[in-house]
Amino acid sequence: MEPTNNPVPKHIAIIMDGNRRFARRLMMKPWKGHEWGAKKVEKIIEWCHELDVGEVTLYAFSLQNFDRPRDEFKYLMEIFEKETLNLLKNPKLMKYGIRINFIGRLFLFPNRLQELGKKLMEKTKNNKTHIVNFALGYGGREEVLEATYRIAKQVQEGKLEPRKINEEVFEKNLYMDSQPDLIIRTGGEKRTSNFLVWQSAYSEWIFLENKMWPDFEKEDFMECIAEYGRRHRRFGK
Repeated sequence: MEPTNNPVPKHIAIIMDGNRRFARRLMMKPWKGHEWGAKKVEKIIEWCHELDVGEVTLYAFSLQNFDRPRDEFKYLMEIFEKETLNLLKNPKLMKYGIRINFIGRLFLFPNRLQELGKKLMEKTKNNKTHIVNFALGYGGREEVLEATYRIAKQVQEGKLEPRKINEEVFEKNLYMDSQPDLIIRTGGEKRTSNFLVWQSAYSEWIFLENKMWPDFEKEDFMECIAEYGRRHRRFGK
């Protein structure tokens, strides 16, 4: 890859952190913040369309999040179902040519959410202008381990020779083989939290210290894009 300083990333990923802290700030139950956070997703899709960002990946629910309190988990599932239904009914998906993917272990979620997710992917599978990936039941290390298992099985079955295993082969066995140019994390934390372990090797990272995800507005998004444009990406060269 050649050095570049393209002003607009082709692929943006976002760790949507800070929903619970946002709710606590308003003296509400922590999980109530997820409702405000969910409303930002549609806006992000709109902003990416306006800027002609080809792909966006949103870290919606990690494998570790399954340890959340039962009431919070139930509330989150209700939000996910509601928002997935809203996306199914949203005419902009077809108008803008948006393909929806779910990356992660969707099979771990309630049956209703699995069904809605599969319907959404099926409905949009032929759209080619934009891609929106929802990382749901996702873990970066787990993704790498699953890819390793798939490759090992192919070798065991005689479908792949070990000496032909390379980066391209490995990437094809991941949930997602696209690599984000820019990763944004809201909420003030400065860690990657098991997100896109393989794909983020050369991504530019921006950690927003004073913005919870529900606080994230278009001007914040535009400033992240501007900061990305000021960086010169050399890919180790």
